[in-house]
Amino acid sequence: MSFEARSRRRRDAHPWLVLYDADCGMCKWLLALLLRWDREARLRPLALQGAEAQRLLADLALSERMASWHLVSPGGERRSGGAALPALLRLLPAGRPAAAVLDRSPRLTERGYRWVADHRSQLSRLVPAGAKRRAAQRIERREHEDATA
Repeated sequence: MSFEARSRRRRDAHPWLVLYDADCGMCKWLLALLLRWDREARLRPLALQGAEAQRLLADLALSERMASWHLVSPGGERRSGGAALPALLRLLPAGRPAAAVLDRSPRLTERGYRWVADHRSQLSRLVPAGAKRRAAQRIERREHEDATA
């Protein structure tokens, strides 16, 4: 792990977990954008299909787990779907203004999120294969950094 990655990890030893669908190209592409934005490594990607995610979401039926992404705080608080977006944005550099806008209209935020989630297969076709490949690599690098931290 690079010195930069180690120093980032020291600043935030308890990252927020971002549970995502590892089988969804669009999901991985969007997550990779967030990880790139997350210069302080406050986020740790975690595939919904993994054992750790299953333990964290044990109170949800499989269909509920897979219906959206989930954000879990270091203290264990979980938010899902559109409701998680403001909290996520607050963790990112310069994300607070956008989070404030989304907080003002939670129903619209959820509807927007739900539309994207419901159309992710179609939207995924718009993302070039190379971009999806690079996204998967970025996620894998972050997972590796977290595993060796």
